[in-house]
Amino acid sequence: MTTLPRPTTELSADEARRIALRAQGFLGAPDRRSGVRGVLRHLGAVQLDTISVLARSHELIPYARLGAVGRRTVEEAYWKQPSQPAHAFEYWSHAACVLPVEEWPHFAFRRRAYRARPHWNHELPDGTYDQVIKQLRTEGPLTATELGGAKRTSEWWDWSGTKVAVERALMYGEVVCVERRGWKRVYDLAERAIPADLLRDDPADAECLRRLVGLAGRSLGVGTRADIADYHRLKAEQVDAVIADSGLVPVTVAGWSKPAWADPAALAVPPRGRHRTTLLSPFDSLVWDRARTERLFGFTHRLEAYVPKPKRVHGYFAMPVLAGGRLVGRVDPAREGRTLVAKQVTLDGRTAVPAVAGALVEAAGWVDCTDVRVERVDAPDLREALTRELARVLA
Repeated sequence: MTTLPRPTTELSADEARRIALRAQGFLGAPDRRSGVRGVLRHLGAVQLDTISVLARSHELIPYARLGAVGRRTVEEAYWKQPSQPAHAFEYWSHAACVLPVEEWPHFAFRRRAYRARPHWNHELPDGTYDQVIKQLRTEGPLTATELGGAKRTSEWWDWSGTKVAVERALMYGEVVCVERRGWKRVYDLAERAIPADLLRDDPADAECLRRLVGLAGRSLGVGTRADIADYHRLKAEQVDAVIADSGLVPVTVAGWSKPAWADPAALAVPPRGRHRTTLLSPFDSLVWDRARTERLFGFTHRLEAYVPKPKRVHGYFAMPVLAGGRLVGRVDPAREGRTLVAKQVTLDGRTAVPAVAGALVEAAGWVDCTDVRVERVDAPDLREALTRELARVLA
């Protein structure tokens, strides 16, 4: 008996874009009742980064979807609070990410891979690993500084033996981070911090991969194999091995050169509703994959924080502006006292002016700024229009 190929849904580029926007929480009414934790569960991963301009990236992610949620509320939603169980943990996913605690078992494949890793960038001094585990067991949750120091010198990469040991233990899963104090990781024994039922659950690699591929597909709405692999930084062959059993269905998207897969629930109901207008962190999962961003939005974006200043095109931390389901410009922000400064603004034509002005004013209010000042607009003839619109919205 001949097995017939499964039928493939055909999507227009516009349908794929709208499906992706809804899957990422930017189309339709936001789920305010589930709040920040709901955003985390919905996305499956929120990337962390050291850069803080308006706010740190992990704060910008729920803000972009929910609006002016309190920044303290964001921190309390992610990190373990006294006398409460952990709701999230920090681990290596797309990068260093906050992850829902219920996904702890499904990163077992990565923890096993780290344990089997033959080479490391930092040498581990003899006895240091056991000493770190003993100290955590005896003294409770500690930062690297409290364990004995994070660095040997002022160089950012020059980790102390203690830091090497505790980071290795974090990768292995013997130690976990479910809390940050300021910007410092607080390390604890996984057996103490992770709920016992999750700690005992030790799925095989194939089960872990099926789960993460399915989660990535649902968080993206629709994506190519490369898109899905990039979400949790899986290998192409890992995706190929499980995607047929992941619950995702094959689709084709007009203008996409590669086959794609979609969440069947996303295909069942056409995406409708109100579009969010907002500034996006460059580390937002809507735009963190540059090739996908260009394919979905026709928008080329690059983080220039690590580019030498003379070579920057759009600015140190240029934030894409989302409006009407499109990326309509960029803003490189800064703060001076209670003024949000748009150091550099790029506009996709005059029609983008109201959206960019609205996004700037909302962001200013969120970070407790009372004024907005524009320094440079790439199209000088639009600077007056933007300044005028800002004055109108702020009035």
